[in-house]
Amino acid sequence: MRYDDAIDALYRAPLDGFVAERKRLALELTRAGDKGSAALLSKNPRPSVSAWVVNQLWREARAEFDELFASGARVRAGQLGEAATHREATNRLVSRAAKLLEAAGHSTSEATLRKVSANLSALAAKGGFEPDPPGALRSDRDPPGFEAMHLDATRAAPAPPAKSVTKEDEARARAEAEETERRAAAKARARDERQRLTRALEAEREKVQRLERLRDDQQRTLAETQGRLEQAQATLTALDAELAAVSED
Repeated sequence: MRYDDAIDALYRAPLDGFVAERKRLALELTRAGDKGSAALLSKNPRPSVSAWVVNQLWREARAEFDELFASGARVRAGQLGEAATHREATNRLVSRAAKLLEAAGHSTSEATLRKVSANLSALAAKGGFEPDPPGALRSDRDPPGFEAMHLDATRAAPAPPAKSVTKEDEARARAEAEETERRAAAKARARDERQRLTRALEAEREKVQRLERLRDDQQRTLAETQGRLEQAQATLTALDAELAAVSED
């Protein structure tokens, strides 16, 4: 196994099993005679849940990730009309991340999804995962400033000049991004609440079923007790009759 293969396997692993997988892969590299790579691999930190899910998106939603990078490159080149396409690509990936997190049993809170969105924006602004290997984001990234997405535009040919970006444009872009994130977070909260209510309903149903079983058991016990009582009463009546007959003799 090569070091690059070990890194890919490590950051592909479930988050809860990250440490165990790191030990296993380091041992495998050591046994292969590559102690230097094993030591280097052991230094890789366990990512946050928001960084981990971005790594999974790189593997599970590569087409959407490629569009994120492509649209980000077009925006940086000064094609401001591509900003909407870039936001849509980001939103699709955030929605996909929420599903991956839910399937893996992790939180889909607003804070987590905001970090996912910030990571995606930072990677798009840079055009890749550097300095981390592709699909091996080690920690959360700070979101880029609005100017960072237009860095390449300042390097373009001086004529014709690119359309200037006003403060109102920046504010509107930020407001739209925040609104998109707010809607995604609200949707995630609604989904979490529905799941909570569903679990509560199932718990109540199980409670009712337990009470019904208990009631049935008690009814059977009562019927059996009544049967024994009636048998005992019949036996007592028969004994009284025999006793009366003996007394008459």
